[in-house]
Amino acid sequence: MWNQTRITQLLGIKYPIVLGPMGGGFSTPDLLAAVSEAGGLGSFGAYTLTPEQLLQTGGAIKAITDKPYNINLWVSDVDPELALYSSESLEKVKALFKPYFDSLGIALPELDPNIPSKFVKQVEAIFEIRPAAFSFIFGIPSAEILNEARRLGISTIGAATTLDEALALEEAGVDAIVAAGFEAGGHRPSFLRPALDSLTGTFALVQQLKAKIKTPVIAAGGITDGKGIAAALTLGADAVQLGTAFLVTDEANSTEMHKSALLSGGSNYTVLSKSLTGRLGRMVRNTISEDIPNQVQVLPFPLQTRLIAPLREAALAQGKKDMANFWSGQNPVRYNHSKAADLMQALIAETGDILQSRTAL
Repeated sequence: MWNQTRITQLLGIKYPIVLGPMGGGFSTPDLLAAVSEAGGLGSFGAYTLTPEQLLQTGGAIKAITDKPYNINLWVSDVDPELALYSSESLEKVKALFKPYFDSLGIALPELDPNIPSKFVKQVEAIFEIRPAAFSFIFGIPSAEILNEARRLGISTIGAATTLDEALALEEAGVDAIVAAGFEAGGHRPSFLRPALDSLTGTFALVQQLKAKIKTPVIAAGGITDGKGIAAALTLGADAVQLGTAFLVTDEANSTEMHKSALLSGGSNYTVLSKSLTGRLGRMVRNTISEDIPNQVQVLPFPLQTRLIAPLREAALAQGKKDMANFWSGQNPVRYNHSKAADLMQALIAETGDILQSRTAL
């Protein structure tokens, strides 16, 4: 059976389809539940949540599904440069962005570079919730955290943008590895080398990993339909992860402007930019990403996010989509479903038709 893989066995799911754990408020319990109830692995991107909010989210999820699901965190959720960031550098970047604030008639925010990491306390909340899987990006948790997850029966899933990162994750003993190709929407989760030096495509990366590691591999980036799933599985992936295709569904907490941008072909024109958050991510290109190339210094993460947050809010309120950041993968083909359950059924049916017809031949 095409849908029986090492990932489905590991996680106790019916189909090797994982919902991309979209952080920044895009995930919802309803979206997670729709994917898990359909036989995939629903995910929740929780890196912005406080531990208390995470516990509340865990309760909301358990109230609507008893199927396996995943919670995702960022190992590195604060850039180390913030510890010694100068006020002069901060004011220089604020001056760079001031014209955009002026054009929307809003003031620059007051910013405090003193931002503590939430990761360790968030992990404690995950251990209390006990999801089937704990996925993470931007690094590798400590051996103590991985061992405790193992003791609690929580599968661990790391993300790699290069073979070297995958080898490091395997050495650490994670249960599965996401092969995050540069086609993927959202942040590039590189952690051994700069993101701009870690731009391997999904299908090339899957083959590199399968040739060198034994850990199950989940292909992510530019996959939006059954053809993409079938291709990834044919190349050896044990599962696939889709994010942008689910962003347009009713259950996702993306704005109508974001969904409209994706459905109207905006994802034909994506760019890798750090101008909106301080970390490199794939988004629909806009005025700011065009004006401010990656060579220009912006604030470290997440201070840049805090600088841009009121600008994004005002841009959305005023309908100025050229100043809002809309995350998107590189493949805009076939966003045909507004319900996550319908999308899952279409993915399952199309993948099965393709792979079973090949077997018949």
